[in-house]
Amino acid sequence: MNMRFTIEQRPLTDTSGRPAVHDPEAALFHHCEAESAEHAVRQFAVENGSDVIGNIVKFPGLQAVATIRSPTGVYTLQVTPASQNLAPIGC
Repeated sequence: MNMRFTIEQRPLTDTSGRPAVHDPEAALFHHCEAESAEHAVRQFAVENGSDVIGNIVKFPGLQAVATIRSPTGVYTLQVTPASQNLAPIGC
């Protein structure tokens, strides 16, 4: 059974590979349906042409944190269960 998740994507580097400047508004939010928080990370990575770096750290309450590398930089992802009234948009 799939659940709805919200994925918060925050940049760790800019496109040149330098550390990203802290910008509270730089976060992007995505919504998707997946079997688990870990599956949501993997689905997001595939759909965005990214690679998961290291381990996907899972927490109680169906939450996870991961780092991904994409052509536009390195990002941290925080995955949490979403409200059931959100329509899935894909990861």
